[in-house]
Amino acid sequence: MQSATALLSGNLPAEPNSFIGRERDLAELARLLGEVRVLTLSGPGGIGKTRLAVRLARDVIDQAGAQDGLDLDEAWLVELADWHGATADRVAATIGVREEQGVPLAHTLAEALRSRRLLLVLDTCEHQVSDCATLVQLLLARCPWLRIIATSREPLRVRGETVWRVPPLDLPPEGARTTDVTAHEAVRLFAARAAGARPGFILTEENAAPVARLCRTLDGIPLGIELSAARVRALSVEQIADRLRDRFQLLDSGDRTAPPRQQTLRATVDWSYELLDGPEQTLLRRLAVFSGWNLDMAEQVCSDDIIPADAVLGLLISLIDKSLVVLDGEAAGDARYRLLDTIREYAVERLAAAGEQDALAIRHRDYVLALVEQTTERMFRRGEPPWPIRRAIFRRGLAEYGNFRLALTTSLAHGHTDEGLRLCAGLRYIWVPHGDQREAASWFDRFLAQEAAQVSPRVRGRALVGRADIAFDLQEYDVLLRSAQQGLELSRACGDDFTVPTALRTLGQAALRAGRVGDATALIDEALAAAEAADNDWETGLALAARAAIAVRQAKLKAAQRSYEAALEVLSDNVRWGVAQVQYGLGTVARARGDADMAVQHFEDAAEIFRELDARPEIARCLAGVGWTALSCGDLDLAENTLAEALRLNQAAGQRLGIARGLEAFATLAAARQQPERAARLAGAACQLRESLGHPAGLGSRVEEVLELARARLGAAAAAALFAAGREMTADQAVAYALAPQARRSGQAPTTPSGPGEPAWTDPALLAAVVSPRHAADGQLTRGASPLTPREYEIVLLIARGLSNKEIADELVISPATAARHVANILSKLGFSSRTQVASWAVRHEPPR
Repeated sequence: MQSATALLSGNLPAEPNSFIGRERDLAELARLLGEVRVLTLSGPGGIGKTRLAVRLARDVIDQAGAQDGLDLDEAWLVELADWHGATADRVAATIGVREEQGVPLAHTLAEALRSRRLLLVLDTCEHQVSDCATLVQLLLARCPWLRIIATSREPLRVRGETVWRVPPLDLPPEGARTTDVTAHEAVRLFAARAAGARPGFILTEENAAPVARLCRTLDGIPLGIELSAARVRALSVEQIADRLRDRFQLLDSGDRTAPPRQQTLRATVDWSYELLDGPEQTLLRRLAVFSGWNLDMAEQVCSDDIIPADAVLGLLISLIDKSLVVLDGEAAGDARYRLLDTIREYAVERLAAAGEQDALAIRHRDYVLALVEQTTERMFRRGEPPWPIRRAIFRRGLAEYGNFRLALTTSLAHGHTDEGLRLCAGLRYIWVPHGDQREAASWFDRFLAQEAAQVSPRVRGRALVGRADIAFDLQEYDVLLRSAQQGLELSRACGDDFTVPTALRTLGQAALRAGRVGDATALIDEALAAAEAADNDWETGLALAARAAIAVRQAKLKAAQRSYEAALEVLSDNVRWGVAQVQYGLGTVARARGDADMAVQHFEDAAEIFRELDARPEIARCLAGVGWTALSCGDLDLAENTLAEALRLNQAAGQRLGIARGLEAFATLAAARQQPERAARLAGAACQLRESLGHPAGLGSRVEEVLELARARLGAAAAAALFAAGREMTADQAVAYALAPQARRSGQAPTTPSGPGEPAWTDPALLAAVVSPRHAADGQLTRGASPLTPREYEIVLLIARGLSNKEIADELVISPATAARHVANILSKLGFSSRTQVASWAVRHEPPR
């Protein structure tokens, strides 16, 4: 299994080309970052703030742990240039922190980062500097190990901030000798980029002086130097220098209100733009409508009579050669491109001046809408395409997040409610697996608040049902009931049979969560019938899985198994997100039936799919399933390893209820390792965290069972004191305590029997009650008179009938080895040595409820 550490190592991008110069700057900045907690790199566009920040972050992480290095484990780059929502949302999405119900995301983010030794790079803060400052202030106050590097054209103005003005590159003085010129940063950068544009280019006695003059003209601004160096393919250095000099003379006669370096860069970009031919200029300004793009997007959105689609690739290559377009990796097998922030700002101005901005924004929105709807159509049907292609489509969706938001913003700005709701309905496939339900709800609500008359009943009905589905994940039950009922009525009225089962299933799942099992059963049965009638394979599978969940609630494990298997059959060649959910359900049923091998297999299969989708809370849930299964059958090392991974993932994702459940698991593990003091402390920490979240441990919870064991071994007073000490721990302290490697294994089984009248700490029946799989998802335990699982009790009855292990295996359709392991577990839990004793015990004890 991929470890939590591998998932949480940071995201610094590879450098696109060699990093030139700034050696003294980097040394000074590294020193400063060791003394201050927030360092803002400030300066005009094109001065190299982003590149310097990323290089600084990489150097700091590479030197972490060295004698003079900072004690940091990970670095994350958060790009804010195209982001217009809350800064906390962007940071959380980048790092993988998920929203908690009823808690502001910024606070969840702060909790998730509290114990992490993390370097956060916030890039391009200037267009929402106030919101960035508010978040930075919160994080600095709550996360003692956090360091922040920000890039901005203006300071954040937060307490403790150190602002470092990024200087231009070092320039040679007038009259410098050729040998001296080559030592200066600006000249070295020009030479390196010119050699990239025209292989074989070197500095010589003849061109050194013009290069130095050119770099001085450009004020040592890196972007200006790179744009100029790209022109050596067609012009000599002398020609480039002369043309730039003419441009700056024209600038001198114009507006001088802008800062000098800003004027210099503007003049350089102007000059680069005017050297383009007409089609190149047209394509460059049109590319400003994208957050990022691939070739097909540029061909579809930017082509017309002026630029034929088959000419776009050649023009794009030309713009890359001139350093105006940047290659930006790959997604789904396609090369991605983007504009640098400064170039994009300039291109937006040119697009507006050409009168094309609105038309291109609509074309962009229409392309994105078609992409989303075609993707949804292909993704949620049985058969083709195969899963690798569907997975690539999902990953392509992650790459297009910026374009999705631009398209939604365009629809909202133009009052195109129908298109906006269609986008929302289609984007559920990317929002839900990625954990962005809160953003989804926000967009749905903004468009649903618009005038209903502007929207077709079919579109509005689907959007309302989609909003209800999102509300289920967010536990917004009033919104769910209202939206699902309205959506159901609209869908039925307009004959949209494909959407009806989604509404019914959502209402059924809400009824089950509310404990109305009868209503839930009726609604899910109706949803299943509607899905089958509409040939809606996806909803058929989900309805079958919901029926299985009802059966689990009723302890009808055979019925649950059959329904989950039927769901798996329907979803097996569909989107594997659904397969993973069903595999997890099958794991819970297998564990309840006592089939540990099969339970672990199902949990691991589900986790593998969730990893492909980077669904971290779901990965943690599967790991916890493996851990509890291993714990229930005595494999304490496997239990420890998987539960630790799950706990780390929940902590990193800011899922405090998941952390509480993980602490309960470690309390149980401590009990199994004969560590009553440790078990009581962890139980107290878990109990306190649950209560702080409004999810107190109820009667019969694992916390109570562990505390009962601690009282039996240590006495009531000592156990209560340790439990109280655990309640005083913060969540981070409790996690650190749970994961401490030496403490986890230090307990040893007692070598002497308990004293007279003292319950044995190792009493099999008592300990079995704690690790029994008869716990609901929220950690509650339903007591029965038997310490056995329902599956084990089923086997007890077969033993009482005189069946052998092989006959038991045949009866239950399990392997003989699994049957033998069940029998051995039963004998161990009951403290018996013969099957006759088991048969006698069965007569005197009721089955587990």
